[in-house]
Amino acid sequence: MSNRVVITGLGIAAPNGVGIPAFTQAIKTGTSGIRHVPQLAELQFSCQIAGKPDIPEELQLQYLDPLELRNFNSSGILYGLIAGIDAWKDASLKISASDTPDWESGVIFGAGSSGLDKLREAIYKVDALQVRRLGSTVVPQTMASGISAWLGGKLGLGNQVTTNSSACTTGAESVLMAFERIKNGQATRMLAGSTSDAGPYIWGGFDALKVCTYKHNDCPAQGSRPMSASASGFVPGSGAGALVLESLDSALARGATIYAEVLGGHVNSGGQRGDGTMTAPNSIAVQRCITQAMAQAGITGKDIDAINGHLTATGKDSLEVENWSRALGRAGKDFPYINALKGMVGHCLSGSGSIELVASVLQLKEGFLFPNINCEDLHPEISAIIDESCVPRELLNVNLKIIAKASFGFGDVNACVILKKYING
Repeated sequence: MSNRVVITGLGIAAPNGVGIPAFTQAIKTGTSGIRHVPQLAELQFSCQIAGKPDIPEELQLQYLDPLELRNFNSSGILYGLIAGIDAWKDASLKISASDTPDWESGVIFGAGSSGLDKLREAIYKVDALQVRRLGSTVVPQTMASGISAWLGGKLGLGNQVTTNSSACTTGAESVLMAFERIKNGQATRMLAGSTSDAGPYIWGGFDALKVCTYKHNDCPAQGSRPMSASASGFVPGSGAGALVLESLDSALARGATIYAEVLGGHVNSGGQRGDGTMTAPNSIAVQRCITQAMAQAGITGKDIDAINGHLTATGKDSLEVENWSRALGRAGKDFPYINALKGMVGHCLSGSGSIELVASVLQLKEGFLFPNINCEDLHPEISAIIDESCVPRELLNVNLKIIAKASFGFGDVNACVILKKYING
């Protein structure tokens, strides 16, 4: 069996917009969600700016009841619930109150960690000999599969319910896992996505690695500068993105809005060989991931209109562009458009891939390319490979047919998804 797979619902909790209308407006206008975080300054972080979705309590109460919110302290699960439930509703799917699960629907929702703030609370209580005062919600908020378990229960899903974890490739990987399950006839629809906690306990390790910028604490919106010659490291972020994937037959049968078709994709690893390490990708593996994704999708490099890159605003951006150029066999003015969402939201870690996939799908559906903010000084190593016109600095209204989205993560792991604008038939 080989079903065609389409995207019929989107949800987002991003630093520059919660909900699809707000997020779409933000990326079209190049609105940054990076803010100064006083807590990071108090804790003497080098990087004192970050991206964090704004979720007031009244909004939280639309997804968790007052009892569930009592002692709730897991930002990643909260972001994932908002994005996931919104995507389900956006697909015009009902939340069943029936005692019978929806056997044809499941969820694959990734995370790098879960409930670090809640886990910290628990550790302090255990060490203070207060284990009996932990309460009953520590495990659901801190178990690695917490977000998929919460979503599966809220939506009553009876197909596969699981959480994947592969660092920055988590979101793209979850979409490809869901794609394969529907393509092979094991599910009719899957909610796919990923999330990442916010706060110093998840961002601290990256500050210690000295991969975050410390030069823009007084001008947060200018801090994340993918592909720029003046880029000085990434800005940590957080949030979640969600996509409802569904068989084309099912989507057509129920008259669903179709945002885009997933043509295919590929995941692989460089095995930390060659120039690959725990923190850097093997270039040969990156190129192979892209070429294998195109092969599975049945396209060539000439067919790609735009790339949404991983592009973290580190010294590896030029290498990523070089790898794309080699894999596609295109350079100079022949190179596709390329843009990077991290200029507006920072690096949302395990949530980044799905947040950027939501942005990619919106660009395909509505026919635009969001601007690369903070890239007025394109890095000379990049301009030596591709023409400056391939890097839009302003909103472009353009009819796109195919977008390639890739993510590359710690552990030398890669994922590439090929998306196509859906046109009837």
